[in-house]
Amino acid sequence: MNKIFLIIGIIILIALVGGGLFLFYYYNSLFGAPQNNATPEQFTIQQNTSQQIIVDDLYKQGFIKSEWAFNYVLSNKNLNNKIQPGGYKISKSMTAWQVAETFSKGPYLVWVVIPEGLRKEQIAEILAKDLGWTDQQKSDWITNITAQNSNYFEGVYFPNTYLIPKAETPADTAQRLIDKFNSEFAPYQQKFTAANIKWTTALKVASIVQREGLGKADMPLIAGIIWNRLDKKMNLQIDATVQYVRDNSIHFSANGDYVIQGSWWSPIKPADEKIDSPYNTYLNAGLPPHPIDNPGLEAIDATLNSATTDCLYYLHDSSGQIHCAVTYQEHQANIEKYLK
Repeated sequence: MNKIFLIIGIIILIALVGGGLFLFYYYNSLFGAPQNNATPEQFTIQQNTSQQIIVDDLYKQGFIKSEWAFNYVLSNKNLNNKIQPGGYKISKSMTAWQVAETFSKGPYLVWVVIPEGLRKEQIAEILAKDLGWTDQQKSDWITNITAQNSNYFEGVYFPNTYLIPKAETPADTAQRLIDKFNSEFAPYQQKFTAANIKWTTALKVASIVQREGLGKADMPLIAGIIWNRLDKKMNLQIDATVQYVRDNSIHFSANGDYVIQGSWWSPIKPADEKIDSPYNTYLNAGLPPHPIDNPGLEAIDATLNSATTDCLYYLHDSSGQIHCAVTYQEHQANIEKYLK
């Protein structure tokens, strides 16, 4: 009788051990690490990527064993559709839970979008928000880092989408944007040189074209008119240059941090045309001392390949259509027809 109980006990023990092993291997096949002793790798999530695509990519690249299991983990950790785009360091030695935990802490590389036509203060606002800069870091970027080289004061912080380490210093970020500008501008620089146009002059014109154009189609004509006025030694009388100086009222708080007031690029008033500044092209002939924003390639290309025109004046009507005129009288007629 005792032997029977012993045998039954052994059978139960074997069943329990076997069942436990089965459960362990089954659990591991779903949630376990795909490899042992794997080195960390960068896993990049593009902007506007759905969770399904993220999980698919993790599975295809061998970071998880089961898509179903990882979706379960995300749900359990309240991460459904909450994974931020950017760059992460993960390893194939991580379990599904460890990978999800890494995602929950946010990326160490973040996507930063710099639109065309922004001045460096606006770019600083974006960088500070996305990279978590302090007010002092933002202030240094605006008033110190970007002001060390007069040719790089404005215009060279190239508009683009960047993947930037959160830990990167503001100085390195400035250099990153300059390096991108140098790379993109290089083919144009040779052509401007061949046309006997200094690259700094071209960039000033391109920055004005960027602000004044309402689209790519406008830009060559506006560039052609600007070149015409420069050739004739006429004042450019460009609103955007006045906006730049009017909005550039740098002041500091009590603790020395840079403070930005008001909105950028709002329409000018007649009184603004009298602001005493070398940037005011109503009062001064020629181009401003520096670019007034950071233009994109379309504005740069339009500056190089400007339209051939006799026009010296232009305006946009209420629908955004551009109208140019050869004489001031024609321009006045366009104002009466399209703006009044």
